[in-house]
Amino acid sequence: MDVTIDSVGRRGDGIARFNNFVIFVPGTNTGDKVKVRITGVRNNFATGEVVTGATE
Repeated sequence: MDVTIDSVGRRGDGIARFNNFVIFVPGTNTGDKVKVRITGVRNNFATGEVVTGATE
């Protein structure tokens, strides 16, 4: 899925939101537009990894 990183968490992971669901994406920065693959899901958040880099 394509997401835009809108902030960075206290551990340095980028944070994106998709349908009001929070996705933590390591190795990203605020403003990055990336395609991510979800790697884990919890009750109120998910983790993902970058599939492709920034899509300007």
